Amino acid sequence: MQISQALISRGMVSEQDFMDAQSKGGDVIATLISSGVVEHQAAMDVLADEAGVDYIDLTKVDVDLSLLGLFPQKIIYRHILFPVSRTEDSLTIATADPMDFYPLDEISSATGLAIDPVLADRAEIAKLIKTHLGVGGETIEGLIEQKMDAGIELLEDLETDGSELSEMAQEASVVRLVNEILVEAVESRTSDVHIESQQDGIVIRYRIDGILHTQPVPQEINHFRAAIISRLKIMAKLNIAEKRLPQDGRIKIRVKGREVDVRVSVIPMIHGEGLVMRILDKGAMKFELKSLGMSQSTYDVFSKLIKLPHGIVLVTGPTGSGKTTTLYSALIEINEPTNKIITTEDPVEYQLPGINQIQVHPKIGLTFSHSLRSILRHDPDVVLVGEIRDLETAENAIQASLTGHLVFSTLHTNDAAGAFTRMGDMGVEPFLVASTVEAIMAQRLVRRLCPDCCAPVKPEDLDLPEDFPHEQFVGQTIYGAVGCRQCRNVGYRGRLGIYELLVTTDDLRQMAHDRKSTWEIKKAAIAGGMKTLRDDGWNKVMEGKTSVDEVLRITKGDRRK
Repeated sequence: MQISQALISRGMVSEQDFMDAQSKGGDVIATLISSGVVEHQAAMDVLADEAGVDYIDLTKVDVDLSLLGLFPQKIIYRHILFPVSRTEDSLTIATADPMDFYPLDEISSATGLAIDPVLADRAEIAKLIKTHLGVGGETIEGLIEQKMDAGIELLEDLETDGSELSEMAQEASVVRLVNEILVEAVESRTSDVHIESQQDGIVIRYRIDGILHTQPVPQEINHFRAAIISRLKIMAKLNIAEKRLPQDGRIKIRVKGREVDVRVSVIPMIHGEGLVMRILDKGAMKFELKSLGMSQSTYDVFSKLIKLPHGIVLVTGPTGSGKTTTLYSALIEINEPTNKIITTEDPVEYQLPGINQIQVHPKIGLTFSHSLRSILRHDPDVVLVGEIRDLETAENAIQASLTGHLVFSTLHTNDAAGAFTRMGDMGVEPFLVASTVEAIMAQRLVRRLCPDCCAPVKPEDLDLPEDFPHEQFVGQTIYGAVGCRQCRNVGYRGRLGIYELLVTTDDLRQMAHDRKSTWEIKKAAIAGGMKTLRDDGWNKVMEGKTSVDEVLRITKGDRRK
């Protein structure tokens, strides 16, 4: 309250701004900063001035980590503090609330040293704590009495079998630890959480923007390994007693007001069960075709293709390359009251308003092919088949397109031209493929350069491949990754797609009919003006959206001769 009144008295914040921020609950200063009412640095300067302390930027200070052993970690977690440096008789402590003297006195009593508090950003202190003491460390310390809400709400009732393992998984400390892992994953934009049982203990890794990052955890977490796995299996409605067979499940939770679906897969490994959670944050997803990263020319062509009266449009790429997002965005774009759209998926990742979605259940015989046959009796205009995996599904998709339906689906191929060969390998007659497939979109996801820290680089300073289009980069500025607090010092924040759109011309249909090789079809498509994944990647580099390193990491060089 003191700092808020100080901001008002100095004319930096109005009474109304203060009341609006206060009505939202939580940290008033953080709310004022996040809403743009007051600048972060200005607020920190006022707080430091009011408290009579110095402000330090923890991202630019070398912290003495040996000081962590001087006093109990629970004080660090409870009051969001972190030791910075020490002299012979004093200890410099970074705090987000220098006006709270109690914890500083507690540290002074525990260490016998005088305390010199300095002001630091709360988020930066929290990052240091998680980096050096580990996510869930406060639970390991047994801080169950802490009143801070973990922010997790289960949307379905749990069922337990009353066994000893089940009771262990329901202990308050284990529940809080699992909740912290999930909250941290959602807040850091994690797509997958990997919990791996290895010989020397448990390892937790988060996949952020397509790259796995090992999450620091306290060594003591290994004592809770079985309980953590069991807790997650209970949440996913899996059999906690079954440890010999793979299991798949789903968790529905609400994290800080946002609904999140978590797909859980458990597989027995040599040193115990390995668990991977796919995080589907409904609140963070926006299905807009224009915002996926397509060039204007690609978007113009693709937006026409998805409005065709019949035919097959395929999207190809490996797992996690954004195929579902592209198809969902296409469906949203053409979703009108005059169109009936039905999808069959495994699983239904996001529920789309106004679109009829079917969840396949292979165990009871409801497969892609079986559901597709039934869908055609429901008079659809557009059909989405989650994936063409076998001959039966491919033949049903082709039959649907031949009877006047527009069919969207995905295939696992490395490039667009490979889709013709892939369907031929399944056993589909080449003349059917040639006559029904209207276009194939191959795609990948590259990391987007952080706009706050990317910096220009000279092409001559980079180890560029032979196919790098030097002539196109004359006079262009190339940017590279640096790293800052906004991007967790990675240099990238978010992802965007790169695309290879092959539109089936008469010449390409003839080549597919004649069973020509993937390379011959691709070469002909390039000659006809198709931009490859690599081409689109270089265009994104020229636009300053990604780096040369990202394009090299994600794509394979194109042979032009």
